[in-house]
Amino acid sequence: MFRRSALRIFGPVAVAVMAAMTIGATAAATPSSPDNSLAPVPSSGCKTSTAAPGHSIHPFSAVGRSGDYLLEVPRVAPRTPVPVVFDVHGYLQPGVIQSSWSQMADYGARHGFAVVTPETHVLPPKWDIGEHGRDIGFFAALLDHVEKTLCVDKRRVYMTGLSMGGFTSSSVACQLADRFAAVAPVAGLQNYTWCKPSRHVPVIAFHGTGDEILPYSGGIGPRGKYLPALDGSLRTAGQEQADSRTYPKYFPSRSSIPNQTAAWAARNGCAATPTTRKVTRDVSRTVYRCAADSSVELYTVFGGGHNWPGGDPTLAVTPITGPITSSVSATAIIWDFFRKHPLTGPVR
Repeated sequence: MFRRSALRIFGPVAVAVMAAMTIGATAAATPSSPDNSLAPVPSSGCKTSTAAPGHSIHPFSAVGRSGDYLLEVPRVAPRTPVPVVFDVHGYLQPGVIQSSWSQMADYGARHGFAVVTPETHVLPPKWDIGEHGRDIGFFAALLDHVEKTLCVDKRRVYMTGLSMGGFTSSSVACQLADRFAAVAPVAGLQNYTWCKPSRHVPVIAFHGTGDEILPYSGGIGPRGKYLPALDGSLRTAGQEQADSRTYPKYFPSRSSIPNQTAAWAARNGCAATPTTRKVTRDVSRTVYRCAADSSVELYTVFGGGHNWPGGDPTLAVTPITGPITSSVSATAIIWDFFRKHPLTGPVR
């Protein structure tokens, strides 16, 4: 379960549609009507949900996984379908770290969207999110559950996450593209070679050039190699890599973050040459020319480490994670991107 004490245990390792949705005419929305292609699609929970606004913690088990999730419900009119953001933790982190780090739940409470912060009871905390990975099934089942127990706008379900949570967001974009409208990997964008999404998925990513855990140049960095092995053995990730005859398939891609962003742009049918401009003294924004429902963007933090841009600096153990910028808020930028990118066309 989520425990505040986890901040002390895992902190040293752990290294944003519309504001206040109040659209009333939702019951008549149909996914097949061209005139309603952007109108909210209410989930089944809109008929029965009595979820109260605020924080709550719920147990959840599926596909052989036991876990729980932190739920933040915004204060909106009854039976109003709300957008939902899944906020996913990274390797070795409990969910409470990610929630405290991104402050996505608090932002959602103020801006009218719900936030689901999941975790399983796997130790050490990690996600099985490769092709057909077990936790892809877990997320699909959790979304089914949330849609039944909360009044959800099925056009506006999104995922973000840090580090392995970014890997997870990337994988969900590949395997659950019919349900998640857009994703936002932070310090964890991945271009999986097996990725063949059923639709173009808008992607916004963030990465620091000074990340020594998951380098901007790709692969695992010098600090990342000291993390526990991903296979659960009593080795480090560096030893796990060295002991393998080939680069472990569940390790991060050795391609650079700009190249992986370009690959997502190509997958989404975007123009090959992006536009890059500085947005603050230490952050640039790279934008590809894409169709409106296929956007791809990258925010590069110059000198930035393995952190959530604009996150709580007290959770950034900079000797391990590297510098954190306060010049932009990833949470605010992510939500601004998400609210512009609902699912279009039929919704299951």
